[in-house]
Amino acid sequence: MPVKRLAEIPGFNIDRVAAAAGDDPEVLRLENLDTDVAPPQGVIETTRAAVGEDDANSWLPFDGKVEMKEAVAAHIERRSGVRYDPLREVVITGGEGDAMLNALFVATDPGDEVILTDPTYAGMLNRVRLVGAVPRLVPLVAGDAGWRLDLDALRATAGPRTRAVFIMNPSLPTGCVLNEEEWDAIADLCRDRGLWLIYVSIYEGIVFDGLPVIHPASLDGMRDRVITVGSVSLEQRMIGWRIGWTVGPEELHSDLSVVHIYNALVPSGICQAGATVALREPPQHLAAIVADYQRRRDEMLRQLEGFPVVAPSGGWSLLMNTAALGIDCAEASKRMLEQKVAATQMRGWGAEVADRCLRFVYSNEPIERLSLLGDRARAALG
Repeated sequence: MPVKRLAEIPGFNIDRVAAAAGDDPEVLRLENLDTDVAPPQGVIETTRAAVGEDDANSWLPFDGKVEMKEAVAAHIERRSGVRYDPLREVVITGGEGDAMLNALFVATDPGDEVILTDPTYAGMLNRVRLVGAVPRLVPLVAGDAGWRLDLDALRATAGPRTRAVFIMNPSLPTGCVLNEEEWDAIADLCRDRGLWLIYVSIYEGIVFDGLPVIHPASLDGMRDRVITVGSVSLEQRMIGWRIGWTVGPEELHSDLSVVHIYNALVPSGICQAGATVALREPPQHLAAIVADYQRRRDEMLRQLEGFPVVAPSGGWSLLMNTAALGIDCAEASKRMLEQKVAATQMRGWGAEVADRCLRFVYSNEPIERLSLLGDRARAALG
Protein backbone atom coordinates (compact mmCIF):
# COMPACT_ATOMS: atom_id res chain seq x y z
CA MET A 1 0.00 0.00 0.00
CA PRO A 2 1.27 3.54 -0.72
CA VAL A 3 2.35 5.58 2.27
CA LYS A 4 0.03 8.40 3.35
CA ARG A 5 2.64 10.97 2.30
CA LEU A 6 2.04 10.05 -1.35
CA ALA A 7 -1.71 9.48 -1.22
CA GLU A 8 -2.65 12.84 -2.78
CA ILE A 9 0.31 13.13 -5.16
CA PRO A 10 -0.55 12.20 -8.76
CA GLY A 11 1.77 11.52 -11.68
CA PHE A 12 3.11 14.35 -13.76
CA ASN A 13 1.21 13.67 -17.07
CA ILE A 14 3.95 15.35 -19.13
CA ASP A 15 6.00 12.17 -19.45
CA ARG A 16 2.89 10.22 -20.50
CA VAL A 17 2.12 12.67 -23.30
CA ALA A 18 5.77 12.62 -24.40
CA ALA A 19 5.81 8.81 -24.43
CA ALA A 20 2.60 8.71 -26.47
CA ALA A 21 4.05 11.20 -28.96
CA GLY A 22 7.14 9.01 -29.35
CA ASP A 23 9.73 10.16 -31.87
CA ASP A 24 7.37 11.12 -34.68
CA PRO A 25 9.03 14.18 -36.29
CA GLU A 26 5.66 15.52 -37.46
CA VAL A 27 4.38 15.98 -33.91
CA LEU A 28 4.54 19.53 -32.56
CA ARG A 29 6.30 19.12 -29.22
CA LEU A 30 4.38 21.52 -27.02
CA GLU A 31 4.11 19.30 -23.95
CA ASN A 32 7.43 19.71 -22.13
CA LEU A 33 9.52 22.64 -20.84
CA ASP A 34 12.43 22.02 -23.16
CA THR A 35 13.87 24.69 -25.42
CA ASP A 36 15.79 24.72 -28.67
CA VAL A 37 17.55 27.97 -27.68
CA ALA A 38 21.17 27.27 -26.75
CA PRO A 39 22.71 28.15 -23.37
CA PRO A 40 24.77 31.36 -23.10
CA GLN A 41 28.01 31.67 -25.01
CA GLY A 42 30.98 30.12 -23.24
CA VAL A 43 28.96 27.87 -20.93
CA ILE A 44 29.53 24.64 -22.85
CA GLU A 45 33.27 25.23 -23.27
CA THR A 46 33.70 26.12 -19.60
CA THR A 47 31.75 23.05 -18.50
CA ARG A 48 33.79 20.77 -20.75
CA ALA A 49 37.03 22.23 -19.40
CA ALA A 50 35.88 21.62 -15.82
CA VAL A 51 35.48 17.89 -16.47
CA GLY A 52 39.24 17.51 -16.35
CA GLU A 53 39.76 19.58 -13.20
CA ASP A 54 40.29 17.79 -9.89
CA ASP A 55 38.71 20.66 -7.97
CA ALA A 56 35.46 20.23 -9.91
CA ASN A 57 35.33 16.50 -9.11
CA SER A 58 34.97 16.91 -5.35
CA TRP A 59 32.43 16.59 -2.58
CA LEU A 60 33.42 20.01 -1.29
CA PRO A 61 32.24 22.55 -0.59
CA PHE A 62 28.91 20.93 0.24
CA ASP A 63 26.81 24.06 -0.18
CA GLY A 64 28.48 25.49 -3.26
CA LYS A 65 31.66 27.11 -4.51
CA VAL A 66 32.44 30.65 -3.45
CA GLU A 67 32.57 31.97 -7.01
CA MET A 68 29.15 30.47 -7.73
CA LYS A 69 27.68 32.02 -4.56
CA GLU A 70 29.16 35.38 -5.52
CA ALA A 71 27.65 35.13 -9.00
CA VAL A 72 24.20 34.36 -7.54
CA ALA A 73 24.38 37.25 -5.04
CA ALA A 74 25.44 39.65 -7.80
CA HIS A 75 22.65 38.38 -10.07
CA ILE A 76 20.00 39.06 -7.43
CA GLU A 77 21.46 42.46 -6.58
CA ARG A 78 21.32 43.51 -10.24
CA ARG A 79 17.65 42.52 -10.40
CA SER A 80 16.47 43.77 -7.01
CA GLY A 81 18.99 46.27 -5.67
CA VAL A 82 19.18 44.07 -2.55
CA ARG A 83 22.54 42.76 -1.42
CA TYR A 84 22.93 39.30 0.11
CA ASP A 85 26.15 38.00 1.65
CA PRO A 86 27.42 35.19 -0.61
CA LEU A 87 28.93 33.20 2.25
CA ARG A 88 26.23 33.72 4.88
CA GLU A 89 23.02 33.90 2.86
CA VAL A 90 23.45 31.79 -0.31
CA VAL A 91 23.28 27.99 -0.66
CA ILE A 92 23.90 26.32 -4.03
CA THR A 93 21.71 23.30 -4.78
CA GLY A 94 21.26 20.56 -7.34
CA GLY A 95 18.62 22.48 -9.30
CA GLU A 96 15.39 24.28 -8.54
CA GLY A 97 13.62 21.13 -7.31
CA ASP A 98 16.02 20.59 -4.42
CA ALA A 99 15.94 24.31 -3.67
CA MET A 100 12.13 24.40 -3.44
CA LEU A 101 12.01 21.40 -1.13
CA ASN A 102 14.79 22.80 1.06
CA ALA A 103 12.97 26.13 1.40
CA LEU A 104 9.74 24.41 2.40
CA PHE A 105 11.53 22.29 5.00
CA VAL A 106 12.99 25.35 6.75
CA ALA A 107 9.82 27.46 6.47
CA THR A 108 7.17 24.96 7.60
CA ASP A 109 6.40 22.15 10.01
CA PRO A 110 4.00 19.28 9.27
CA GLY A 111 0.43 20.53 9.34
CA ASP A 112 1.34 24.12 8.53
CA GLU A 113 -0.47 25.73 5.61
CA VAL A 114 1.14 27.16 2.48
CA ILE A 115 -0.62 29.51 0.04
CA LEU A 116 -0.18 28.88 -3.69
CA THR A 117 -2.06 29.94 -6.79
CA ASP A 118 -4.51 27.90 -8.85
CA PRO A 119 -3.11 27.01 -11.36
CA THR A 120 0.43 26.52 -10.10
CA TYR A 121 3.41 24.37 -10.98
CA ALA A 122 2.65 20.79 -9.90
CA GLY A 123 6.23 20.52 -8.65
CA MET A 124 5.47 23.28 -6.15
CA LEU A 125 2.09 21.97 -5.07
CA ASN A 126 3.31 18.44 -4.46
CA ARG A 127 6.50 19.43 -2.68
CA VAL A 128 4.27 21.19 -0.15
CA ARG A 129 2.60 17.83 0.39
CA LEU A 130 5.93 16.00 0.54
CA VAL A 131 7.12 18.05 3.50
CA GLY A 132 3.83 17.38 5.31
CA ALA A 133 2.39 20.87 4.89
CA VAL A 134 -1.08 21.64 3.56
CA PRO A 135 -1.60 23.59 0.31
CA ARG A 136 -4.22 26.35 0.25
CA LEU A 137 -5.02 27.64 -3.22
CA VAL A 138 -5.88 31.17 -4.38
CA PRO A 139 -7.39 31.46 -7.87
CA LEU A 140 -5.75 33.22 -10.76
CA VAL A 141 -8.56 34.88 -12.71
CA ALA A 142 -8.45 35.07 -16.50
CA GLY A 143 -9.50 38.34 -18.11
CA ASP A 144 -8.68 40.91 -20.76
CA ALA A 145 -5.61 41.93 -18.73
CA GLY A 146 -4.33 38.37 -18.65
CA TRP A 147 -4.16 36.33 -15.48
CA ARG A 148 -4.74 38.29 -12.27
CA LEU A 149 -4.45 37.17 -8.66
CA ASP A 150 -7.73 37.19 -6.70
CA LEU A 151 -6.68 39.53 -3.88
CA ASP A 152 -9.85 39.07 -1.83
CA ALA A 153 -9.34 35.31 -1.93
CA LEU A 154 -5.68 35.78 -0.99
CA ARG A 155 -6.58 37.59 2.20
CA ALA A 156 -9.41 35.17 3.01
CA THR A 157 -7.21 32.10 2.50
CA ALA A 158 -4.64 33.06 5.15
CA GLY A 159 -5.46 31.45 8.49
CA PRO A 160 -3.87 30.72 11.86
CA ARG A 161 -1.88 27.76 10.45
CA THR A 162 -0.52 29.66 7.43
CA ARG A 163 3.28 29.85 7.49
CA ALA A 164 4.30 30.71 3.93
CA VAL A 165 3.24 32.06 0.56
CA PHE A 166 4.79 30.06 -2.30
CA ILE A 167 4.87 32.04 -5.56
CA MET A 168 6.56 31.69 -8.95
CA ASN A 169 6.77 34.82 -11.11
CA PRO A 170 6.29 34.66 -14.06
CA SER A 171 4.06 31.77 -13.15
CA LEU A 172 4.13 28.29 -14.59
CA PRO A 173 1.90 27.23 -16.33
CA THR A 174 -0.09 30.46 -16.85
CA GLY A 175 2.60 32.97 -17.72
CA CYS A 176 1.02 35.36 -15.19
CA VAL A 177 3.31 38.25 -14.23
CA LEU A 178 2.26 39.84 -10.95
CA ASN A 179 1.79 43.61 -10.98
CA GLU A 180 2.70 46.11 -8.25
CA GLU A 181 -0.72 45.92 -6.60
CA GLU A 182 -0.53 42.13 -6.38
CA TRP A 183 3.00 42.12 -5.01
CA ASP A 184 2.04 44.78 -2.45
CA ALA A 185 -0.90 42.65 -1.32
CA ILE A 186 1.35 39.60 -0.90
CA ALA A 187 3.95 41.65 0.96
CA ASP A 188 1.28 43.17 3.23
CA LEU A 189 0.01 39.70 4.08
CA CYS A 190 3.51 38.40 4.84
CA ARG A 191 4.39 41.39 7.03
CA ASP A 192 1.05 41.43 8.87
CA ARG A 193 0.96 37.68 9.55
CA GLY A 194 4.69 37.06 9.95
CA LEU A 195 4.80 34.71 6.95
CA TRP A 196 7.69 33.56 4.80
CA LEU A 197 7.51 34.31 1.09
CA ILE A 198 9.12 31.50 -0.90
CA TYR A 199 9.73 33.14 -4.25
CA VAL A 200 10.55 30.91 -7.23
CA SER A 201 12.47 33.14 -9.63
CA ILE A 202 13.36 30.65 -12.35
CA TYR A 203 11.53 32.63 -15.09
CA GLU A 204 12.12 36.04 -13.53
CA GLY A 205 13.74 37.73 -16.51
CA ILE A 206 11.49 36.20 -19.18
CA VAL A 207 8.80 38.91 -19.26
CA PHE A 208 7.12 40.34 -22.34
CA ASP A 209 5.70 43.62 -23.59
CA GLY A 210 8.17 45.75 -21.63
CA LEU A 211 6.83 44.70 -18.23
CA PRO A 212 9.19 45.39 -15.32
CA VAL A 213 10.99 42.72 -13.32
CA ILE A 214 9.90 43.03 -9.69
CA HIS A 215 11.87 41.06 -7.10
CA PRO A 216 9.84 40.90 -3.85
CA ALA A 217 12.93 41.27 -1.65
CA SER A 218 13.05 44.89 -2.87
CA LEU A 219 9.66 45.67 -1.32
CA ASP A 220 9.52 47.52 1.98
CA GLY A 221 10.31 45.25 4.91
CA MET A 222 10.58 42.09 2.79
CA ARG A 223 14.32 41.53 2.43
CA ASP A 224 14.44 39.17 5.43
CA ARG A 225 11.06 37.55 4.77
CA VAL A 226 11.88 36.26 1.28
CA ILE A 227 13.53 32.94 0.47
CA THR A 228 14.50 33.15 -3.20
CA VAL A 229 14.65 29.90 -5.15
CA GLY A 230 16.52 30.16 -8.42
CA SER A 231 18.31 28.11 -11.04
CA VAL A 232 19.98 28.31 -14.43
CA SER A 233 17.45 25.90 -15.96
CA LEU A 234 15.18 28.37 -17.76
CA GLU A 235 16.55 31.90 -18.20
CA GLN A 236 19.95 30.44 -19.03
CA ARG A 237 18.45 27.37 -20.84
CA MET A 238 20.71 25.00 -18.86
CA ILE A 239 18.17 22.31 -18.06
CA GLY A 240 20.67 19.47 -17.90
CA TRP A 241 23.15 21.26 -15.64
CA ARG A 242 20.91 20.95 -12.57
CA ILE A 243 22.27 23.90 -10.62
CA GLY A 244 20.05 26.05 -8.42
CA TRP A 245 20.15 28.07 -5.20
CA THR A 246 18.33 29.31 -2.15
CA VAL A 247 18.97 32.85 -0.94
CA GLY A 248 17.57 34.22 2.29
CA PRO A 249 18.35 35.96 5.56
CA GLU A 250 21.34 34.81 7.57
CA GLU A 251 19.11 33.33 10.29
CA LEU A 252 18.06 30.61 7.81
CA HIS A 253 21.47 29.87 6.34
CA SER A 254 22.45 27.09 8.73
CA ASP A 255 19.10 25.32 8.32
CA LEU A 256 19.15 25.68 4.54
CA SER A 257 22.68 24.26 4.45
CA VAL A 258 21.79 21.30 6.68
CA VAL A 259 18.68 20.42 4.70
CA HIS A 260 20.61 20.74 1.44
CA ILE A 261 23.39 18.43 2.67
CA TYR A 262 20.99 15.69 3.73
CA ASN A 263 18.68 16.13 0.75
CA ALA A 264 21.13 16.52 -2.14
CA LEU A 265 24.59 16.51 -0.47
CA VAL A 266 26.54 18.54 -3.02
CA PRO A 267 25.92 20.42 -6.28
CA SER A 268 28.06 19.36 -9.22
CA GLY A 269 31.36 21.25 -9.32
CA ILE A 270 31.54 20.63 -13.05
CA CYS A 271 28.17 22.21 -13.67
CA GLN A 272 28.78 25.08 -11.27
CA ALA A 273 31.66 26.15 -13.52
CA GLY A 274 29.30 26.63 -16.45
CA ALA A 275 26.55 28.16 -14.30
CA THR A 276 28.94 30.79 -12.93
CA VAL A 277 29.77 31.88 -16.47
CA ALA A 278 26.09 31.98 -17.41
CA LEU A 279 25.15 34.30 -14.54
CA ARG A 280 27.81 36.77 -15.63
CA GLU A 281 26.35 37.19 -19.14
CA PRO A 282 25.50 40.79 -20.08
CA PRO A 283 21.76 41.54 -19.73
CA GLN A 284 21.38 42.41 -23.40
CA HIS A 285 22.00 38.76 -24.27
CA LEU A 286 18.93 37.69 -22.31
CA ALA A 287 16.93 40.55 -23.85
CA ALA A 288 17.51 39.08 -27.32
CA ILE A 289 16.38 35.65 -26.10
CA VAL A 290 13.25 37.11 -24.51
CA ALA A 291 12.40 38.87 -27.78
CA ASP A 292 12.60 35.49 -29.54
CA TYR A 293 10.26 33.86 -27.02
CA GLN A 294 7.85 36.79 -27.32
CA ARG A 295 7.68 36.31 -31.10
CA ARG A 296 6.83 32.66 -30.50
CA ARG A 297 4.20 33.64 -27.94
CA ASP A 298 2.66 36.04 -30.44
CA GLU A 299 2.57 33.34 -33.14
CA MET A 300 0.82 30.97 -30.71
CA LEU A 301 -1.83 33.62 -30.04
CA ARG A 302 -2.33 34.12 -33.78
CA GLN A 303 -2.70 30.40 -34.33
CA LEU A 304 -5.16 29.99 -31.45
CA GLU A 305 -7.26 33.06 -32.21
CA GLY A 306 -10.89 32.33 -31.42
CA PHE A 307 -10.04 29.72 -28.81
CA PRO A 308 -10.38 30.48 -25.07
CA VAL A 309 -6.70 31.18 -24.38
CA VAL A 310 -5.13 33.77 -22.10
CA ALA A 311 -2.08 35.67 -23.34
CA PRO A 312 0.90 34.93 -21.08
CA SER A 313 2.95 37.92 -19.94
CA GLY A 314 6.10 35.84 -19.51
CA GLY A 315 7.52 32.35 -19.34
CA TRP A 316 7.32 29.54 -21.88
CA SER A 317 3.69 28.38 -21.88
CA LEU A 318 0.05 29.36 -22.22
CA LEU A 319 -3.25 27.76 -21.24
CA MET A 320 -6.44 27.02 -23.14
CA ASN A 321 -9.69 26.67 -21.21
CA THR A 322 -10.97 23.53 -22.91
CA ALA A 323 -13.86 23.26 -20.44
CA ALA A 324 -15.26 26.40 -22.06
CA LEU A 325 -15.39 24.35 -25.27
CA GLY A 326 -17.24 21.56 -23.46
CA ILE A 327 -14.19 19.29 -23.60
CA ASP A 328 -12.41 17.78 -20.59
CA CYS A 329 -8.73 18.70 -20.48
CA ALA A 330 -7.60 15.04 -20.65
CA GLU A 331 -9.83 14.41 -23.65
CA ALA A 332 -8.53 17.60 -25.27
CA SER A 333 -4.95 16.40 -24.85
CA LYS A 334 -5.87 13.08 -26.47
CA ARG A 335 -7.59 14.78 -29.41
CA MET A 336 -4.68 17.13 -29.96
CA LEU A 337 -2.22 14.24 -30.08
CA GLU A 338 -4.37 12.54 -32.71
CA GLN A 339 -3.74 15.68 -34.79
CA LYS A 340 0.00 15.50 -34.06
CA VAL A 341 0.17 18.13 -31.32
CA ALA A 342 1.56 17.10 -27.94
CA ALA A 343 -0.01 19.25 -25.20
CA THR A 344 -0.44 18.52 -21.49
CA GLN A 345 -3.62 18.54 -19.43
CA MET A 346 -3.38 20.56 -16.22
CA ARG A 347 -5.40 18.36 -13.88
CA GLY A 348 -3.33 18.14 -10.69
CA TRP A 349 -1.71 21.55 -11.23
CA GLY A 350 -4.09 23.30 -8.87
CA ALA A 351 -7.85 22.86 -8.37
CA GLU A 352 -10.92 24.10 -10.22
CA VAL A 353 -9.08 26.55 -12.47
CA ALA A 354 -6.28 24.19 -13.47
CA ASP A 355 -8.67 21.31 -14.09
CA ARG A 356 -10.24 23.24 -16.95
CA CYS A 357 -7.02 23.80 -18.87
CA LEU A 358 -4.67 22.40 -21.47
CA ARG A 359 -1.08 23.69 -21.60
CA PHE A 360 0.94 24.55 -24.70
CA VAL A 361 4.71 25.15 -24.42
CA TYR A 362 6.16 27.37 -27.17
CA SER A 363 9.87 27.33 -26.24
CA ASN A 364 10.93 24.24 -28.18
CA GLU A 365 9.50 24.76 -31.66
CA PRO A 366 10.50 27.46 -34.20
CA ILE A 367 7.87 29.86 -35.52
CA GLU A 368 7.75 28.01 -38.84
CA ARG A 369 6.55 24.89 -37.03
CA LEU A 370 4.27 26.77 -34.64
CA SER A 371 2.42 28.10 -37.70
CA LEU A 372 1.01 24.58 -38.15
CA LEU A 373 -0.83 24.69 -34.83
CA GLY A 374 -4.01 26.54 -35.78
CA ASP A 375 -5.28 24.09 -38.39
CA ARG A 376 -4.47 21.13 -36.16
CA ALA A 377 -6.16 22.69 -33.13
CA ARG A 378 -9.32 23.40 -35.12
CA ALA A 379 -9.35 19.83 -36.45
CA ALA A 380 -8.98 18.48 -32.91
CA LEU A 381 -11.22 20.79 -30.92
CA GLY A 382 -13.53 22.43 -33.44
